[in-house]
Amino acid sequence: MKILSSIALLLLLFLNTHTSSAQLLDGENGNYDRADSLRGSLRPERTNYDVLKYNLNVKVVPEKKYIEGFNEITFEVKDRLPKMQLDLFANMNVDSIVFQGQILPYKREFNVVFIKFSDPLQAGQKQKLRFYYSGNPKVAKRPPWDGGFIFRKDKNGKPWVSVAVQGTGASLWYPNKDHLSDEPEEAEIHVAAPNGLMNVSNGRLVGSEKMDKGYTRWDWKVENPINNYNIILNIGDYVHFSDKFEDLDLNYYVLSYNLEKAKKQFQQVKPMMACFTEKFGPYPFPEDSYKLVQTPYLGMEHQSAVAYGNQFSNGYYGRDLSGTGIGLRWDYIIIHESGHEWFGNSISVGDIADMWIHEGFTTYSEAVYVECQYGKKDALKYLKGLSQNAQNDKPIIGDFGVNNEGSGDMYFKGANMLNTLRSIIDNDEKWWDLLKNFSLDFRHKITNTQEVIDYFNTRTETDVEPLFRQYLSYSALPKLHLKRVEDKILARWETDVKKFEVPVDLIVSKGEKIRVHPTNEWKALSKLSNKPGLKLSDVKLDRLHFYVQIEKD
Repeated sequence: MKILSSIALLLLLFLNTHTSSAQLLDGENGNYDRADSLRGSLRPERTNYDVLKYNLNVKVVPEKKYIEGFNEITFEVKDRLPKMQLDLFANMNVDSIVFQGQILPYKREFNVVFIKFSDPLQAGQKQKLRFYYSGNPKVAKRPPWDGGFIFRKDKNGKPWVSVAVQGTGASLWYPNKDHLSDEPEEAEIHVAAPNGLMNVSNGRLVGSEKMDKGYTRWDWKVENPINNYNIILNIGDYVHFSDKFEDLDLNYYVLSYNLEKAKKQFQQVKPMMACFTEKFGPYPFPEDSYKLVQTPYLGMEHQSAVAYGNQFSNGYYGRDLSGTGIGLRWDYIIIHESGHEWFGNSISVGDIADMWIHEGFTTYSEAVYVECQYGKKDALKYLKGLSQNAQNDKPIIGDFGVNNEGSGDMYFKGANMLNTLRSIIDNDEKWWDLLKNFSLDFRHKITNTQEVIDYFNTRTETDVEPLFRQYLSYSALPKLHLKRVEDKILARWETDVKKFEVPVDLIVSKGEKIRVHPTNEWKALSKLSNKPGLKLSDVKLDRLHFYVQIEKD
């Protein structure tokens, strides 16, 4: 703390935890190779079939840090398919791949398995194969900052196992089409764990069964589309308690000795659910219930099984990322990771380069929760506090087709871009309708930046595409230049995007707020020029509502 300011230290911790580019394969700074292309690109071996269901069966041996099992993959052939690409990390063993009673030949390349069919599959067919595998999966050293399995012991010495693979990819621990563009319509997860321990996965618990050699299999079913990295297992000495929000089941799984702490801390879920339901629409996965599951790492947005490791404390591991004190009033992991159920899990992107859609909207959902609980003034203060953490050093959008995220600014800068958009619209009723309709219209859809921009652009009275493009595709913030020439005050925008004609609010003496409409060319501001005796130094930017820079020439 003596070396770094508190904000800088919080920022470092946050970016380490939440910028999942730390989990990505090699290929940062544009130095991509064949492995990156195989992981991130779409070719006929991937696009010519659509995954319909994963039926994952796996046994976990904690003392050996070992797993074995199979994934039964149901898929529909979209076009002629002589060869299929599935993904499984190279350190994991391919035991066999069975299709129509026959063992198929395959070829491995980096973390990819190419499967060859004896006769090409034809469009329209619905098929099924079983991919048997085993091995010691990669273990995370600092989860969830790096992807991998977590094999821990709880304070009673009992095994506590989980996995976090956002960015790295679900193929770290089970075979699948590891690309965000294809989500199975449903999934089953069957996990065998040592007797005395429970496994908690996504969806609903449909049963358990005693097995040989001291194991119990726990069976879970997901009835909604789910992206690969959200499919999860959590093994531990769990106890369960539940609640209701309207007709939605709220389920909680925590280590047995944390039951009372959890019952108190998780009371924040119902007001959060009320807020998000009002602003974003109903919880997107009611068939699968809402769950919080205690994990041996800080947190992750695993669909219908949100990972929780915030030590039953408010803030972000006891800290406030905004530096305002507002973030210490509520549990960051409960609010942020649950916000992902709407933005990231329901609305998903087809390429990790567009991950801002997950993270920008979800970070904004934190301010939405603050506004529901404490009012708009505190929400604006919270957002302004977060904005001070943005680096503005790299574009938010990453490189496509190579499994590359953009800048970690997708969180703080992305949220403040949305606040700026709200301020441009300047009508809260219209803003909340727009945000809610976006959530509902894109429910359970895979999208991209252009579709999102088009949606907002057609529903506002201002062309907002230049706004999105400046914030997302370039590192610099829009800069408003002001100068006085004789008796006139002139303004212009400095931006990388051409035809940037975005309104902004300025504050003059005695707190009067004036909306002006600069362009990229110098333009006299009549509303300011008509004020006798107004000094340029008296003109301030409305920084609570607009995340831009200002410079007086």
